[in-house]
Amino acid sequence: MAKKYVVGLTAEERGRLEALTRRGATKARRLKRALALLAVDAGDSDAVAAGKARLSVDTVERVRRRCVEEGLEAALGERPRPGAARALSGKQEAYLVALACADPPPGRGRWTMRLLADRLVELGVVGAISDETVRVALKRGISSRGSASSGASRP
Repeated sequence: MAKKYVVGLTAEERGRLEALTRRGATKARRLKRALALLAVDAGDSDAVAAGKARLSVDTVERVRRRCVEEGLEAALGERPRPGAARALSGKQEAYLVALACADPPPGRGRWTMRLLADRLVELGVVGAISDETVRVALKRGISSRGSASSGASRP
């Protein structure tokens, strides 16, 4: 059966891929995709190209299709990965960390995640936020809610 997406590299593209495979400082995924494209351009089947590049046959098919439809650079590169946008911007996260390092509200020994989330909403830093989002943001910044060993200076 004839392939729907046939890779036909120009001499310049082939030279670029060959140079990429000889150079040492290349990401492994990019290198494997380059090897697969060189193999299918030379007339190898997807299975043979997959063996040479140490990829699955499905991956070789996807790389070949992306090369034909979107171009060489798209076939070699990474697509954005799915996932939700960050709940807090960098500035909002900095505000959260500063708040967590500040003295807790009167009558409290320390900040809780829920108190921090409520205070951020109360101050208008964010419209709404969960205590789990606060926990993850603080953990990412390796922050503690008032521990002397947090690295943050206390007033």
